[in-house]
Order: sequence, then structure tokens, then C-alpha cells
Amino acid sequence: MGFACPVCSDPQADGGHLANHLAFTAMLGDEAHEAWLEEYAPGWAETGEAELADVVVDHVEETEFPQVFEDTAGGLDDDAEPPAERSGALFDDDHGDGLAHDHAHQAPTGSDPAHDRGGEDARMDEAAEAILEEAREMTRGRFEGDAEDDGGGTSAEGGDADDDGGGSGRRG
Repeated sequence: MGFACPVCSDPQADGGHLANHLAFTAMLGDEAHEAWLEEYAPGWAETGEAELADVVVDHVEETEFPQVFEDTAGGLDDDAEPPAERSGALFDDDHGDGLAHDHAHQAPTGSDPAHDRGGEDARMDEAAEAILEEAREMTRGRFEGDAEDDGGGTSAEGGDADDDGGGSGRRG
């Protein structure tokens, strides 16, 4: 048993999951989810999960779903599937297809550090950190330059407003 989202029909394991689904989807900009919450749960943005769950389940019917994932519905029963059959087994070395492999893949040089999940090569982390710091400095410099431009720091002729005529109008 669970709940179907009253807006998009996505299955949710319980009232808490339904409340979170509705709220997060609305906060991410989905107008239909936000409109539903405004109509049926006014003040939803100021309530917690439990309070919102109590309100939203009053407006939707409990629904039977063919399968609810164990890891989203609380603890496992004693007669549940053995651990090797649960979804976590997907991360074991042998995926049941006879194609066992390890997950210690080396990230190729030049890989996207934003998507790297760490690894054995600490130098990559240090290099990525140096690149990120350089990008932060460049961004700060860009924002400071924009703030000076917005603050009247340049005249209409392209020179600095406080320039006595001897400058080139370029920042260094």
C-alpha cells in the first residue's frame, strides 16, 4: 500500500514520502505540484514533513502498488528476501550476469572533477582543488569588476570616473 501523487501519479511508499515528493517538486519549480499544495495544504512551505504528511494524506486515497522498495518503507521483515536478492546487491562485484568486475576504476586524466566520487589517486584531488580555487578567484575578480562597473566606477567615455586623464581606462 502507498499513495499516488495527486498531480503526477508517481507512487510513494507512505505519507512522508508523498509530502516530500510534493514539496520538493514544488520547490524545484513545478507549478502544478505547487498549486495542489496551495489549494489543499495552505502554508505548506512552513510545515515539517510529519505535519505536511498528515494534511496531504487526507486528500488522497491509499493505493495498492505491485512493489514498494524495502529501503524506502522502513525495516525488513524476517521472511523478506535474503540480503543477496535485495537492491543493494547491485553494488556487489558479481551482478548476477556472470560478468564480475571490481569498481576501482581509475578516472581518466582530464575527467570532470565535479562528477568524480574520489579515488585512489590523491593527486587528482589536489589538482582539482587547485583548479577550483583558481576558478573561484577568477569568479571573484569578475564579480568585483562588475560591481565597479555598476557602481559608477567608469565614465561614459570609457575611462575611469576618478581618472585624471592619464590612464588607459583598463583595470589591471
